[in-house]
Amino acid sequence: MRLKLATAALIAITATPLAATANGEVNIYSYRQAYLLAPLLTAFTDETGIKTNVIFARQGLAERLEREGRNSPADIVMTVDISRINELVEKNLVADLQSDIMNKNIPENLRHEDGKWFALTTRGRLIFTSKDRVKEGEISSYEDLADEKWKGRVCTRSGKHPYSIALISSMIAHHGEAQTQQWLQDVKSNLARRPQGGDRDQIKAIAEGFCDVALGNSYYFGNMLMDENQRPTAEQVNLVFPNTDDRGTHINVSGISLTRSAPNRDNAVKLMEFLSSDNAQRVYAEANSEYPANPLVQPTGLVAEWGEMVSDTLSLQEIANNRNAAVRLVDRVDYDN
Repeated sequence: MRLKLATAALIAITATPLAATANGEVNIYSYRQAYLLAPLLTAFTDETGIKTNVIFARQGLAERLEREGRNSPADIVMTVDISRINELVEKNLVADLQSDIMNKNIPENLRHEDGKWFALTTRGRLIFTSKDRVKEGEISSYEDLADEKWKGRVCTRSGKHPYSIALISSMIAHHGEAQTQQWLQDVKSNLARRPQGGDRDQIKAIAEGFCDVALGNSYYFGNMLMDENQRPTAEQVNLVFPNTDDRGTHINVSGISLTRSAPNRDNAVKLMEFLSSDNAQRVYAEANSEYPANPLVQPTGLVAEWGEMVSDTLSLQEIANNRNAAVRLVDRVDYDN
């Protein structure tokens, strides 16, 4: 399936210079890779006749929008992680959008109160455990990671990574800074090794016996299962959806924003509304092993096989607002050292 999507991307999306104004077009700056967008954008063009143009970058899109200012050709920014989304808000690069369709399709906690961003998909920050060395039910919450029983058995990526900062920010929202600092210190005391690598590396570390428990985003696990070379490693771990019995699992999002400069505003809004629709949500989420942001759309494929994820309903904007406090805590406990 991934090969087909990638091929479609080469045909449907080209990273060519974008015209500042063009009738019947919408220009997109994207942190999401082209093959994930291609089927959706092709369907949008088929339905509306509106052409889509995409510039993909791994980083630096906020800085690019700042440089271009009011002359930017970008109508839409598609992002991953609430911290990158909030960067656009803080730099005043995105516009308010009041759309009845978007407000109906996307829950309140997954959008900015003024419509400066909307989630399109969500992913859970899960706990991965060794199938051989951790019994089912032995760990069930983020708070459990601080238990002394896990001393020398936990792996994580850097505490400064945006995914880690978002989780810590959510802990601050639920427990306050003092309690979260103690939790973070205790998790550090339980680490099997210095924080390093990405989420896939945490799964590999469990498979290789470096640790028994790790944190990671759900979609990385799904992507590993769809890769025949990585599947044997992924199959050595179990998934735990933390805090199912209380507040729910911490989630992060991929999102979309309308730029302040948007030369093709009407077309951009049409695309945003299209991407929040049932069919588009289903395709977009399945392409990357994520969950639809639209609550009326059920997960499909691998994600559906994992069972229901009870999601924390905490506002993602509140998590973003706690970011600086979370960074201070990581420094205070010297987590990465």
